[in-house]
Amino acid sequence: MPGTKLFFPRQVVESADNRWDWIILPLVLALLVTLAYGAGQMARPYHVGDALPLTLEPAALPYYLLRTTLRMFIALGVSVLFACAFAALAAKFRTAEKILIPLLDILQSIPILGFLSITVTGFIALFPGNLLGVECAAIFAIFTSQAWNMAFSLYQSLKTVPAELAEAASVFQLSGWQRFWRLEMPFAMPALLWNMMMSMSGGWFFVVASEAISVSNQSIKLPGIGSYIALAIESRDLPAIGWAIAGMLVGVLLYDQLFFRPLLAWANKFRFEETGEGDGQASWLLTWARRSAWLSALARLAVRLLERSFVLFRRDFDGTSIRARPGARSARAERAWDAVLAALVLIAGWRLIVFIHSEVGWAEAAHVFGLGFLTLLRVLVLIVLAAVVWVPVGIWVGMNPRISSRVQALAQFLAAFPANLMFPIAVVLIVRWRLNPEIWLSPLMIFGTQWYLLFNVIAGASGVPTELRFAARNLDLKGWLKWRRYYLPAIFPSFVTGAITASGGSWNASIVSEYVTWGDTTLQAHGLGSYIAEMTAGGDFPRIALGIGVMCVYVMGLNHFVWRRLYRLAEDRMHF
Repeated sequence: MPGTKLFFPRQVVESADNRWDWIILPLVLALLVTLAYGAGQMARPYHVGDALPLTLEPAALPYYLLRTTLRMFIALGVSVLFACAFAALAAKFRTAEKILIPLLDILQSIPILGFLSITVTGFIALFPGNLLGVECAAIFAIFTSQAWNMAFSLYQSLKTVPAELAEAASVFQLSGWQRFWRLEMPFAMPALLWNMMMSMSGGWFFVVASEAISVSNQSIKLPGIGSYIALAIESRDLPAIGWAIAGMLVGVLLYDQLFFRPLLAWANKFRFEETGEGDGQASWLLTWARRSAWLSALARLAVRLLERSFVLFRRDFDGTSIRARPGARSARAERAWDAVLAALVLIAGWRLIVFIHSEVGWAEAAHVFGLGFLTLLRVLVLIVLAAVVWVPVGIWVGMNPRISSRVQALAQFLAAFPANLMFPIAVVLIVRWRLNPEIWLSPLMIFGTQWYLLFNVIAGASGVPTELRFAARNLDLKGWLKWRRYYLPAIFPSFVTGAITASGGSWNASIVSEYVTWGDTTLQAHGLGSYIAEMTAGGDFPRIALGIGVMCVYVMGLNHFVWRRLYRLAEDRMHF
């Protein structure tokens, strides 16, 4: 083949492994062409009011799966960028942390459908006469279901970097850019990848709402698995719902094998330990990629570009310079910033008082706070029960890489299974057995958010250093002593992250789980979620705002007085 040497180096052409390139390269090109086709379909001309063709034929599911998966991966990429920016600012700058963490608490507590109703009109106006505006609104809704969990995870990892590694970075005078990519991001990578998997799976819960959008009294159903499920529910077509679940399973298996499993196997090198990489997950795709000549060349090019950025953003002084001394914090600046934040809180409190007095009344506000307390009790009880169940399971899976590789796809599918498909079954069982909705509707709140606990505990357990495992084995720790001295401290930071996101997700899910409708039957449990759902159905916007505001207050209070203190405990005492 004389012509091939013009395009490939000699060692690539004559490599024994290069034959695999010629087998896989057409498949990669086919994948890229498919993705380009899906992206092109997203930008087709469209005007609000035009009907998009949808069908329940199983033959259309591969195309719908492509569109939905493409939206979710775009949202996942944006979520990673957001998480990196947020975590870096919040972990490195105390003044930014004081406003970013409460802001994230507020964003986490706002119902995702609220984001969609606010942004869809703006996105359509941004891309007039084009379907891209509606697609951006759907992607943004999926982004709001993915980003907060990843931001909390990366923030927790940056705050718990081992002291000896931080001291080494200071000794080598790494700049902020170098420190982030050489120390902090590698240390956070395993936990971030597990949370990316959870965020990707959690996004499936909201594809039904994000792909079936209402704007200007018009219903827009974007082609995708979510709109397919919505159409099947409207038609009460159970076989179509079964086909949709099967399509979701195929999609989960595909992106597990082609995306997440190779990344987890690659990230095994970043585990914080001194005895080598130990046993980790294996990936056939990563094995091929490491043997592939052209992928190796692309990887070397990316590494060279990153290393050049290290040169551009390096410090221009060494450790002997006076500029290397840590600067003292300005007490006046911190007090001024605290005063600004206090003033903003007072202004917000005053506006809330005026709103309650003029729009809804104090009796209604007290009633809503009481409903919020009922939902708070449900959230706390469900988080405790979920922790009792999933912490031991997560530790067992995370401590056994072979088990982890086997159950990884199953866990992703269970987390991706839309919990709202279980609501009709719950309604039928509660009505048939005459159960109390106040109690038996509550598990629906945690059904879709319990996986945040599981995935975070698995991430924490899989990151335990091998030498620590050997030490526990040599000391023959058993029973409660092993849990108290080894297991629980090892996974505690990751557990707190999972509990925060599961708690916020449960508050969000209360809106659809405390007020459930199937056909002509409606079941309601007294709580803040059912209040918001009922006011939304009636179009009472002042009371909707009151309910969402009270939910934000409860979520911020719970995060500040419970989860934040546990975070500080994890930073000070319970990390490697």
